[in-house]
Amino acid sequence: MHLRGWWSAAWPTRRSRALDVTLAVSFAVVDGLFLWFSPQRFWLPHTVTSACSVILGLSIVVRRRHPVALAVFATAFSAATGGGAFVVLVILYSLAAYATSRRVVLAVAAMNYAVGLAFPAPTASTDSFLAQAIFGITFTVVPVLLGLYMGARKQLLASLQERTARLEREQHLLAERARGEERTRIAREMHDVVANRISVMVVHAGALKAVAARDPGRAAETAAVIGDMGRQALEELRHVIGVLRQGEEALPQEAVTLEHVRELVGQSGAAGLRVVLSVRGVERPMPSAVGRTLYRLVQEALTNVHKHAGAADTRVDLGLLPEAIEVEIANDPPTAPPAHDLPSGGHGLVGLRERVTALGGSFEAGPRGGGYAVSARLPLPAS
Repeated sequence: MHLRGWWSAAWPTRRSRALDVTLAVSFAVVDGLFLWFSPQRFWLPHTVTSACSVILGLSIVVRRRHPVALAVFATAFSAATGGGAFVVLVILYSLAAYATSRRVVLAVAAMNYAVGLAFPAPTASTDSFLAQAIFGITFTVVPVLLGLYMGARKQLLASLQERTARLEREQHLLAERARGEERTRIAREMHDVVANRISVMVVHAGALKAVAARDPGRAAETAAVIGDMGRQALEELRHVIGVLRQGEEALPQEAVTLEHVRELVGQSGAAGLRVVLSVRGVERPMPSAVGRTLYRLVQEALTNVHKHAGAADTRVDLGLLPEAIEVEIANDPPTAPPAHDLPSGGHGLVGLRERVTALGGSFEAGPRGGGYAVSARLPLPAS
């Protein structure tokens, strides 16, 4: 496992491994043959110098993993043995491209240049010292600058890839959050349509059963109310399913007005609930989101009264202010247990709080005076 980790760090890809091995073999052969046939002679036999060039050429297989150590080794080894010719270019390039510190790169490159002047290799020019100095500067600066450029380019590409990966992760998280919010919204809509509408229809059905024999006229009225509520439930379900299939704006909903709220209160009254609606302020059109939230508030609160308080006296108070709509639905302590055992999902008030909070309003719900009260304030946009 340790060897595999070293292998992966030295060559991150098969292509890089093949490139380094090819370079090492190629420069070992080229430098070895070049110094074998070179007319200049070193203090060592030319066969030894040629063999040392082969060793130095093969050493560049570690240029990615140990660029600084390789450059220091090449400087000392070349000065002592005379080995190496063109491979030094690759070593200096690798030093600048893969070393992490630019100060180290410049220091090692300067050391290589100084050692090259002090201990000329067999391939060094026989011209004056000035010519050797100029040639050495060119021989050192060009690969170092190219390596610095390629190293900076590699870091830039790596940072761009990391940024792209981070953006993809963020987009994935945002998409997951959006899907979660959409599932919550759909569940809330289905709860409003199914739980609330069907619960009140069950109450009406119980009343219909009770009065069917002794009051046929009342039974007919109750049956008509059940039919109207069923059609409304189907229409709302059709809208929710249309949104799922075609998008948010597929089936535009009718704007909610206070008449819809009065109709909703009337349906609860027809089901046997003693409920009174009071309105304070001047009636005017409401924004679509505010109107739907107000409607759902009254609907959920009245449904909960049917479920938990039975025939308790209930009040629905609406305050139509210039800057907001205030609503409170409160019921007195129940005088008898509910006649119908309706199930409760326990998420209705949570959904109401989410709706009101999304509009920037406030929401409160809890026991009051032996009964229960739900109140909210829905801000209106400035005219």
